[in-house]
Amino acid sequence: MDEHSIDQAGEGEFDEIVEVWEASVRATHDFLKEEDIVYFRPLIRNTYLKALDVRCIRRRGHQRILAFMAVSGSSIEMLFIHPEARGKGLGRKLLQYAVEEMHADKVDVNEDNLQAVGFYEHMGFKTVKRSALDGTGKPYPILHMSLDKT
Repeated sequence: MDEHSIDQAGEGEFDEIVEVWEASVRATHDFLKEEDIVYFRPLIRNTYLKALDVRCIRRRGHQRILAFMAVSGSSIEMLFIHPEARGKGLGRKLLQYAVEEMHADKVDVNEDNLQAVGFYEHMGFKTVKRSALDGTGKPYPILHMSLDKT
């Protein structure tokens, strides 16, 4: 039996989800400036999470969120793992769930987040387009990736 479960996140869990997001970003997004993290934190908490289908993964029988993803239509908008839970297959599990259960086949990734780019490539995603700016107009190039279904 799998020791982790994936479930829908409620708005009452958004503060904890943002804590996971921030811990993950600080561990993996060394290209971001402190003011960027401060800028994005309330946007994620008060805008993005409310507009997306958010799923969390936790150890069975425990309440603590280890990782989460947020999906809109066929696009994975966020997938973040708490640094203490990295390397345990949770990203793979969330991604497989997104593809198989939520029919997601697209993801945008910060080009400078080489670990994430490598992860998605390993999972069968290919870069189909590049944008010089992120969605908020900041100078962080984005790779638009799609699941290669060939």
